[in-house]
Amino acid sequence: MSIILEDIKRNEEVEQLILAAQQQLDVLGYTEHGHRHISIVAQRAGEILRTLGYDDDRVRLAEIAGYMHDLGNAINRNNHAHTGAIIAGNILKDMGMDVKERTEIMMAIGNHDEGSGTAVSDISAALILADKSDAHRSRVSKKNMSLFDKHDRVNYAVTDAKLRIDKEERKIVLDLTIDTKMCPVLDYFEIFMERTMMSKYAAKYLGLWFEVVINDTNLL
Repeated sequence: MSIILEDIKRNEEVEQLILAAQQQLDVLGYTEHGHRHISIVAQRAGEILRTLGYDDDRVRLAEIAGYMHDLGNAINRNNHAHTGAIIAGNILKDMGMDVKERTEIMMAIGNHDEGSGTAVSDISAALILADKSDAHRSRVSKKNMSLFDKHDRVNYAVTDAKLRIDKEERKIVLDLTIDTKMCPVLDYFEIFMERTMMSKYAAKYLGLWFEVVINDTNLL
């Protein structure tokens, strides 16, 4: 029987790693990388491949990769993609997942971070696009705005973020609403340009054009 996303969600080891990762990132002052983020990434990664006509198994693996992609933060933020890939592989092996499937997931997780990765498969491309699209004020954990750094301020300024896939026109659009009273649009690109270019390449891997629309204006 194939392992599905719900099996991963019920795994106690996965759950404890998610909690530990978020605890560590809270101390370090990072934005939210817990259940909210990984659930959105899992859903979007699966939806990208589903919309493009990939089969159910590819969609299933993309969802699992999305849910497990940040487990490495339980060890350290540095190299979290690499440690997370190994952690996920070991867990999936213990759960009885086929070696080919878990290798696909490990490869995607190990390449999701813009500092060291790139799109190397359909699953990794979908994971990158899903992960980098999740900018939103609900990810900011700090309550005191006077303590916001630029990442906090930019994320808090994003009041809506949608990822739209147009199969007919072969494009994927990151559609953002930014409160320019919080920060100028330029700040978004200053912070996220590397991620944006990574997303553009991931879209290209899937045969798509990547666009960024901010406040109803096409900016990329």
